Amino acid sequence: MKGPLFYSKILLFGEYGIIKDSKGLSIPYNFYNGALKVDENPSEEAVKSNTSLKRFVVYLKDLQSEQPELVTFNLEDLKADVERGMYFDSSIPQGYGVGSSGALVAAIYDKYANNKITVLENLTREKLLQLKAIFSQMESFFHGKSSGLDPLNSYLSLPILINSKDNIEPTGIPSQSALGKGAVFLIDSGIVGETAPMVSIFMENLKEEGFRKMLKSQFIKYTDACVENFLHGDMKSLFANTKKLSKVVLNNFKPMIPEQFHQVWQKGIDTNDYYLKLCGSGGGGYILGFTQDLEKAKQSLKDYKLEVVYQF
Repeated sequence: MKGPLFYSKILLFGEYGIIKDSKGLSIPYNFYNGALKVDENPSEEAVKSNTSLKRFVVYLKDLQSEQPELVTFNLEDLKADVERGMYFDSSIPQGYGVGSSGALVAAIYDKYANNKITVLENLTREKLLQLKAIFSQMESFFHGKSSGLDPLNSYLSLPILINSKDNIEPTGIPSQSALGKGAVFLIDSGIVGETAPMVSIFMENLKEEGFRKMLKSQFIKYTDACVENFLHGDMKSLFANTKKLSKVVLNNFKPMIPEQFHQVWQKGIDTNDYYLKLCGSGGGGYILGFTQDLEKAKQSLKDYKLEVVYQF
């Protein structure tokens, strides 16, 4: 048995901001994917994944009995498949901010949810919000608190524009150009990031008035501008605003940036060769980069392996 593939995602803009209603833009990243599988001779990884799925089944059973109006599953089939050794076969790195648990949640919903909302039907805003609410509850098993956006992105495999908590829509993004000099790329920090501790640092910071002010007057302002610039293909403004955003993050989100990247981050701002930002909750995993000249950025970051996500 092998189920359909579900892809990883990248939140280009909106990390942390969307908790406070900033705009956000999330795109599927097809380089990594995962699928539900059963093998004759499971590997160690497969056994580990299967053990985690067993706990997930218990969680979903509770979720269904608490909120039957939200979602119900074919628990008999799910349980039987998990007993048979089903696992999530995934190339998506965990703790890297590219949505490993999101893809798993999308795969389980796709195969076992009753009356599921499908990608083929007319996706009204109501349906999107309903899916997001279901995914938020399902993914909370992994993160403690989830917006539901990662699974939504993985399930729909479409770019998603987040206007606010209650206003999300699939969107088109400017088409890529393989010959373009501008690029969005990933750098591997070499450290696994943990979402929950990073989010609690952020929540703790929110108690300070100064931090809340900065969030509104700078972080959210530049995030929203970046989303608009990107969607309208206004690359000149995009880079001006990404630079401002990169500065704000370096000054106010230090704990989320692995220490050995503080100088690399500053160097990008000083040289304008590239600008870095968090990918997901930070603390490790991938760091997202934006450059107007990919060759220049590669030269400047020659000690790191750059993974190009999008070229324009």
